[in-house]
Amino acid sequence: MNQRDLKTILLVEDSSADAEMAIDALREAKLANPVVHVEDGVDCIDYIYRTGRFADRDPHEGDPAVILLDIKMPRMDGLEVLKRLRDDPKRQRLPVVILSSSREESDLARSWDLGVNAYVLKPVDVQQFFTAVQTLGHFWAVLNQRPDSI
Repeated sequence: MNQRDLKTILLVEDSSADAEMAIDALREAKLANPVVHVEDGVDCIDYIYRTGRFADRDPHEGDPAVILLDIKMPRMDGLEVLKRLRDDPKRQRLPVVILSSSREESDLARSWDLGVNAYVLKPVDVQQFFTAVQTLGHFWAVLNQRPDSI
C-alpha cells in the first residue's frame, strides 16, 4: 500500500497546543496515514465536502479513516459537525471520535445520541494524552475495518 492509498486522519481542534500534542503522538505511533489539522467545525465540513478552502482537494481522496473531533470550538462546534455528518446518508458510518476535555453529561449524552463512535476525555497528563491519541490513531487507522463503499 503506498502513501496515496492511506486514508487521512482528520484532526479538528481549535487549541494549537492540543493539536500539536495530538499530531506529535500520532507521529510517534509511526502511523503512515497523513494527518490533516483544521481548527473548527466549518473547516471540517469544508474538508469533508470539498468546499471553501478545500474546494480543490483531490477528488480521488476519499473520506478520512477517522475524524478526531473536539466539541468546544468557534464558528461551529463539534456536536453540530457530528449532527451534519450523521444526517448525510453518505457519511453516517464515517468514524468520528470525540476527543474533548468536556466532562459535561449533556455533551456526552448528546454525542452518543448523535451517533459518535467513541467519546474520549482528553487526559490532563501529557503522557496519558499521548498514549490515548496513539491508541486511537492505531485502532481507527490500522485495525478498524470498514466497508469500501464509505
